[in-house]
Amino acid sequence: MTPLWTIRLLFLGLCTLGGYAVSQVRPEYVSEQYLGAIIGFGFGGLMIAVDEMLKGFSLRAFSATTFGLLLGMLVAWLIDHSGLFDNSDEKSRWLMRLGLFLSFSYIGMVLAMRSNKEDFSLIIPYVRFQPQNKPDTLLLLDTSALIDGRIADLIEHKFIEGLILVPRFVLRELQQISDSADTIKRARGRRGFEILNRLQHNTKIEVRIHDGDFPEEKEVDAKLVRLARNVKARLITNDFNLAQVAEAQSVYCVNLHELGRLMKATLLPGEILDLKIVREGRDKGQGIGYLPDGTMVIVNNAHQHVGQTVPAHVQSTLQTGAGVIVFAEARLENSTTKV
Repeated sequence: MTPLWTIRLLFLGLCTLGGYAVSQVRPEYVSEQYLGAIIGFGFGGLMIAVDEMLKGFSLRAFSATTFGLLLGMLVAWLIDHSGLFDNSDEKSRWLMRLGLFLSFSYIGMVLAMRSNKEDFSLIIPYVRFQPQNKPDTLLLLDTSALIDGRIADLIEHKFIEGLILVPRFVLRELQQISDSADTIKRARGRRGFEILNRLQHNTKIEVRIHDGDFPEEKEVDAKLVRLARNVKARLITNDFNLAQVAEAQSVYCVNLHELGRLMKATLLPGEILDLKIVREGRDKGQGIGYLPDGTMVIVNNAHQHVGQTVPAHVQSTLQTGAGVIVFAEARLENSTTKV
């Protein structure tokens, strides 16, 4: 049982006892004891039902709705006291006032819900509220970033700093992957939990499990984008499509694959590499080697040196969709080194 339902059950019990107490203290209100307990139980159940319906209603939405309600009532009060209805009879004026306050209260709440923080500068011009203390940078991790694991290394080496947020719906998705019948998926899910555990045991950073959710959104990606926008967090992901959606909605997003590509060393024509030839190339005379970051190097005149480390002279580079391919020429006048 979650802590929230524990509080709800406690509240329901207190309401039931309160209804019974009212029947004892004020029998003129409720004559029967059991009826008072039933009324208290019904009131508590009604409040829990309202709470369940409003579970996607944030504190920001509540404050905006309250402000809109007050603003709408103020406008209705001004119109009511403008003298516009002074010539109407008492009964008609009461109905007009009721319709006026209900209408403007509803319009005020709807407009406030649709507005953003910049719209309030029209009401309070030239005023900006700034926090006294600089807030922490919030880093929102998705499932792919946890499974990838590079985020843990970046944080441990202080290349990225901030407060780590992991939504509970991301944990649920990670749990589903861990429980998959597919061996590979199950291993990926367990790795994600291992990385999360590693981050939680890092004393230099703080990791928080965020309970925010958006029940109306079915996809986890949509939930992540909305949460990142609401809490003004940086979204950390390996998902290219999620990064594109976040960018389209003006959400700051860090794609670890893109970051890794940018951090690869840039090779210029003329540089000399000591490269181990691991296999023959597709064309005649070619050998294939790899740089420490995984970049493939095609070396001409190196097919006879598979398993050896040879000096290679960089000729050119080619950018492809999968990354960079380096073309080099083996410097056979230098001696090779057996590995």
